[in-house]
Amino acid sequence: MNTAVQLEQQLMSIHRKSYPAYKSLAGSWQFPGFILHIDHVQGDPFAAPSKVSVEVSQKTAAFPEELFDRKDKRIALQDHLTREFSRQVSEYMFQAKGSGKSGLISISRCGQEVLERTALEMNDKRILVRFEVGFPANGRTINAPELKKILFDYVPQCVKRALYYRNLNAKVLQEVADLAEDQTFIREELRKRELAAFVANGSVLPRQSGVSDKPMKGAVVFESPRSMEVELMLPHKGALKGMAVPRGITLIVGGGYHGKSTLLKALELGVYNHIKGDGREYVITDDTAMKIRAEDGRAVAHVDISPFINHLPNGKDTVDFSTEDASGSTSQAANVVEAVEAGAEALLIDEDTSATNFMVRDALMQSVIAREQEPITPFIEQARKLYEEKGVSVILVAGSSGAYFYIADKIIQMDTYRAYDITAQVKEICSRNKEEMEFVTAHRKESEGIARWGVMSRHPRLGKIDKKHGQIKVKQYGKDSFSIGKDTVELKYVEQITDSEQTTTLSYVLKNVIEEMETKKNASLEELAEKIWREIETRGLSCLVKGSYIPSSLAMTRKQEIYACLNRYRGFR
Repeated sequence: MNTAVQLEQQLMSIHRKSYPAYKSLAGSWQFPGFILHIDHVQGDPFAAPSKVSVEVSQKTAAFPEELFDRKDKRIALQDHLTREFSRQVSEYMFQAKGSGKSGLISISRCGQEVLERTALEMNDKRILVRFEVGFPANGRTINAPELKKILFDYVPQCVKRALYYRNLNAKVLQEVADLAEDQTFIREELRKRELAAFVANGSVLPRQSGVSDKPMKGAVVFESPRSMEVELMLPHKGALKGMAVPRGITLIVGGGYHGKSTLLKALELGVYNHIKGDGREYVITDDTAMKIRAEDGRAVAHVDISPFINHLPNGKDTVDFSTEDASGSTSQAANVVEAVEAGAEALLIDEDTSATNFMVRDALMQSVIAREQEPITPFIEQARKLYEEKGVSVILVAGSSGAYFYIADKIIQMDTYRAYDITAQVKEICSRNKEEMEFVTAHRKESEGIARWGVMSRHPRLGKIDKKHGQIKVKQYGKDSFSIGKDTVELKYVEQITDSEQTTTLSYVLKNVIEEMETKKNASLEELAEKIWREIETRGLSCLVKGSYIPSSLAMTRKQEIYACLNRYRGFR
């Protein structure tokens, strides 16, 4: 292997040459304590930065095995080291001078959630960190001394401070591993205790603002209603009390701005683990849970929405329903059915982002518009069947219709961010409104023969895909969307995507699925989704990439988001 001395000699030999001469530096170089890989060199100083990685042996890094001997602990430690490396490189950002992106040093910016990323991977043999460097230039002429600063001064310092165990706070590292183990324990307890979610006492649910996911200072901390409180004995934290949200149908009610949606948002993101200090470290939700909403204008391809919508006036088939421009009700119906198909065992719904006619129809409306004239079977009439026959729980935020009270197993009132169990009081009131209770119950029973909850084994056809030089071109637009060929995949309303790197991963997933379909034309959508999910679980995110270079910008997503992405691709027919 080439040495750092040879790299320095090669670097200085190209000083003041044309920028493309930097490409001669590509390769692996042995430095004291680590190997530097220059994986890809940018074409000019204004292009995307060069891709660089550093490999440190575990013998040198010397992390105790007990910090990463389980998958959950390994992911948490990787996440922590990524944050630490990011803090270190930020000190040297643009200290090397030049034009364009000269001097940039960057790695993934982690949010409040703990995600597995390609930015940093570790096992019992090595730690590999991938990041970007803007190779310095004056105009388009190589500035070798400035790059020498980065590669021979800044990077070695960052490696030593962030990736050597002896230079890190051992107590903090142990806390990272312990928290991950405690969070996994709570997830296991959800299954054992038949719970959809757990919210610990003392949790801080409100966020700083709409653009900051950090905890709000001075916020009211969460306290469980006494009737819903359970105590868990965690492996490291010990006794922890909090609210147990049972499986079934749970209603969250209360006045406007009292914390209903804040609680639901915390549950929505509780499918991920959170870092210490986030305030939601011990807010844990069934990790298959899906947030459901109306999504006007989305494409739907070959979905059986007949459990909710039948006998359309135009005669359109709802057992095999397709549209390029779904309405609020048809999109939400498709979202529910697709979530069940993807294995979701809980649905999270906010009335504010739902199609009203999809969710509920009151007695007066049904007396004016006869049932046989209305093609929509409201969600309120199918929710109980969804749980009893498919085991899919529902957590619903409501504020406008009392009809939901009649189907709820548990009712939580949020009052100035404090939670109260009002189930008994509400059920007592419901029992006095026998006429309305009988109306809701009667129509629920009447609808039981309608809802098959059977999802089609869909075999989508692939439309013409635009390629450049034989390759499918993919371009990302932040967290909310990406283009593949000439089609744009909109993911804005897949609300549990929390990081733009997850969207990048989904773009790679779709690209792989399309390439698979070109050779296996009869594969079903379910087969394609399950196959690539198994590969990711077995081989990691690197399985999505063809060739030796692995991008640093991939973050783990759930199987549910993979299904959601495939379902929103307009190239399927």
